[in-house]
Amino acid sequence: MNKIVIENYTAEFGESFTLDQVNWTIGPNQHWVVTGTNGSGKSALAAILAGAGDYVSGSISGLPERVELVSFEAQAELIDRELKKDDADIMDVISEGTLVREILEEGKSDNPDFDAALLEELIGKFKLETMLARSFRKLSTGETRKIMLIRALVNRPGLVILDEPFDGLDVESMAMLNDLLQSQIDTVPMVLVLNRFDEMPEFITHVAYMDKGRLHHSVDINDKQAYDDLYQLLHLKTTDLEVPETDDTDRPPALNPEDPLVRLQNIRVAYGDNTVVDGLNWTIKPGQHWQLSGPNGSGKTCLLNLITGDHPQCYVNDIFVFGMQRGNGETIWQIKQYIGYVSTALQWEYRVSISLRNVIISGFHDSIGMYSKSTDKQKQVADQWLELLGMKDRADQPYNQLSFGDQRLLLIARAMVKHPTLLILDEPCLGLDDINRQLVLALIEKICASGETTVLYVNHHAEDQISGIHEFKQLTKAT
Repeated sequence: MNKIVIENYTAEFGESFTLDQVNWTIGPNQHWVVTGTNGSGKSALAAILAGAGDYVSGSISGLPERVELVSFEAQAELIDRELKKDDADIMDVISEGTLVREILEEGKSDNPDFDAALLEELIGKFKLETMLARSFRKLSTGETRKIMLIRALVNRPGLVILDEPFDGLDVESMAMLNDLLQSQIDTVPMVLVLNRFDEMPEFITHVAYMDKGRLHHSVDINDKQAYDDLYQLLHLKTTDLEVPETDDTDRPPALNPEDPLVRLQNIRVAYGDNTVVDGLNWTIKPGQHWQLSGPNGSGKTCLLNLITGDHPQCYVNDIFVFGMQRGNGETIWQIKQYIGYVSTALQWEYRVSISLRNVIISGFHDSIGMYSKSTDKQKQVADQWLELLGMKDRADQPYNQLSFGDQRLLLIARAMVKHPTLLILDEPCLGLDDINRQLVLALIEKICASGETTVLYVNHHAEDQISGIHEFKQLTKAT
């Protein structure tokens, strides 16, 4: 690999963010981690290596001919591409979308370096044989991430950029990916964008720290003092947090304190011959906080959707939620009024361009976007959340101009804003840097301690456990 040299480079990303006067050199045999707080520009810095951003000034030299970028944004674009196939008016049948095998082999026809042998090796290593003939858009978040990572590597690029490669993967898959990347370090240089220092692979040689669109530190990992200072910067703890109040004028009907919030009995979910959940029983009582875990594809999100009423098979199962037996005439909004919810799927669906303040207020109405007038009290509560998240000065900024991590923080505030009876957090720390992750974890702990909300927390990372959670549900893949 030639040396990549970026000199005084400025690029714009929409109207809201500028990567400013960047000077950065990536030498031969160097593997970098780019880090920084949410919205700092770390993803933008990595993305300019793949040609992203509107050029303003400066230069980049030494880039290889083929650069592969894997990121949440690229994943969302691929998902969006598949979703648009559903919108085709000319089709007489529902599109099944692109098959996983076709996604993996998209570069085969025009890339002479495409490594078919490596593809088959990785299909076996990650045990993907059974999903090759499935529709890509029907995969879980973690499964789609694996497919994109494998697709990038088999194209044998001159540079691989991996933006949060470990997020959304279970522990076993994270270990396999780490080993895979380790095995490729002599073949291809890598730039990883990471929010979590504890996920930094051993082969990393340098760390770049971004803040407010500028590259402030480039640290050789062997420079212990410089590295320790940067590590401390990224592990600042947030203290003395207070959960903002809520608007009590439109609270849902009180529940019988003797009833469970959720009772699932002998649950079975299957798609043809593929059984996802079989014979599951689970009861969640008021004030009983749960952590739900399990490998990718074990049915975690499926189980959550049964509870929220967003899964079609909730009506053919024995499900009792918030004093109602499913299938007895209740509406989905009667269920959702008791729930606050955050997930990656919600973030992909939340594609409206409204202000940060209104995104939070939409949590009072369980809506994606705003379709009714907000009260002065709701605006006051939303502004309290924005101040807590450090976004008060951006209250009127469009949501779709935020970084991925800032969007996730805002959706967590949206879920918490009404102090719901049940708060469902499907990997809420996905895509967050250390500082914002600690903020989120501390907020969840305070919610647990408040006695007002029961928490259901889905998480892959052992170090992200909540001190107030004492109940654990482990799922395994159905056979």
